[in-house]
Amino acid sequence: MLKIGVFGVGHLGKIHISQWQTLHQIEIAGFYDPDDHGAAEVEKQFGLKRFTEPSGLMNITDAVDIVAPTTAHFDLCEMAIRSGKHVFVEKPMANSMEEAEALLKLLSETDIKFQIGHVERFNPAFLALKGFQLQPMFIEVHRLAQFNPRGTDVSVILDLMIHDIDIIMHIVNSPVSRISASGVAVMSDTPDIANVRIEFHNGCVANLTSSRISLKKMRKMRLFQKDAYIGIDFLDKKTEVIKLKAPEGDEGLFSFDIDTPHGKKTIAIANPPVKETNAIRMELESFRDSILQNKPVSVNVYDAYQAMDVAHQILKKIDGR
Repeated sequence: MLKIGVFGVGHLGKIHISQWQTLHQIEIAGFYDPDDHGAAEVEKQFGLKRFTEPSGLMNITDAVDIVAPTTAHFDLCEMAIRSGKHVFVEKPMANSMEEAEALLKLLSETDIKFQIGHVERFNPAFLALKGFQLQPMFIEVHRLAQFNPRGTDVSVILDLMIHDIDIIMHIVNSPVSRISASGVAVMSDTPDIANVRIEFHNGCVANLTSSRISLKKMRKMRLFQKDAYIGIDFLDKKTEVIKLKAPEGDEGLFSFDIDTPHGKKTIAIANPPVKETNAIRMELESFRDSILQNKPVSVNVYDAYQAMDVAHQILKKIDGR
């Protein structure tokens, strides 16, 4: 049985608690949150013990789930690492690159499991592409959200766009060569809308637009590669693959022929099956298994550091530095 302590029981923290309670081999030892009103609600709703000091909860756990505001991530992560506790922490893992570098150094001296909550890695629409060869040369992303004061402690880059940065870095697997960016603070003190162009050494180019002041929600990524187009709808959980194929290949795809200056081509359209899954439950389950089965975590500290590094380079470009 793995004892988990939850740090932060706001909107996302409550979701994490509800998912932890569905997992086998898990015991929630309690939670920590400085907000008395929110803590009282969680005590009543989930029947869990509240701790008023982080160390009190840390001392009786095997692992911690940090869902506190980003500004609190470093202190809680540092305390957990020094206490020898396994850590799941929501993205971004720290509030600054200096804090992220300090965590990297601390972790290099331990063998604890440290996973970051880049939940879109577990989105069923993205998982449906497992087995497809993804080698995009152009990527277009739109992640739009309606305004919500929750989460405005960080910019739209670290709040929303970092999801797509992580996915793109994971897919492209090539060093970044150039970044261009523009952004505007409209409703908060940090950028609320931004457009970014990332160029990679392998020639791939990614254009990303993120907004948290839109009238409608959208979370779409489009990948263009030789002979194929792949569309991923993270919001509606749909995936589409359109590609050129040999007439006798890829049975089961809807296809049609077109005439081109280079002869007849066959266009195949497929909608890979998207399984109904809960992405948050899957990432927490993955973290549990990495501890109990002593295997690598799904999203490690180097992945998270890389995404943070690109995100902070974008912020510097927006600030004109």
